[in-house]
Amino acid sequence: MQLHDLKPVEGARHKKKRVGRGTGSGHGKTSGRGHDGQNQRSGGGVRPLFEGGQTPLFKRLPKRGFTNINRVEFGCVNVGELHIFEEGTIVNKELLYEAGLVNKKYKNVKVLGKGNVDKKLTVIADKFSKSAEQAIVNAGGKIEVI
Repeated sequence: MQLHDLKPVEGARHKKKRVGRGTGSGHGKTSGRGHDGQNQRSGGGVRPLFEGGQTPLFKRLPKRGFTNINRVEFGCVNVGELHIFEEGTIVNKELLYEAGLVNKKYKNVKVLGKGNVDKKLTVIADKFSKSAEQAIVNAGGKIEVI
């Protein structure tokens, strides 16, 4: 058997329905769309979730929740992730961005206390959790809040 001898299994391939190619094709004239109406026209049909003019479900359900427009988002780093820096390094936001520990979309950085630190580091960030603050100071490092 050669590559050129290979053929798909019987019934695995279907001919494309060619509509609008004359009445003899069986799909001529209206091309399977019926006579007149919204769906017969090009670009016709209704949008998703349209319920025929009935008030749609998403409008019938009550609105819930609250969005605080003054919310401040923080990129979070755990103290356990700071082991990649050398002893005595001043770790600031820019260094964390470069190391890939915090996404650049976050303007503020918070250091959290998961993990442990065994190097003396000076960490500069917008916020620290109490456990993170304690872990850094216990390792002989310093913290600075911007």
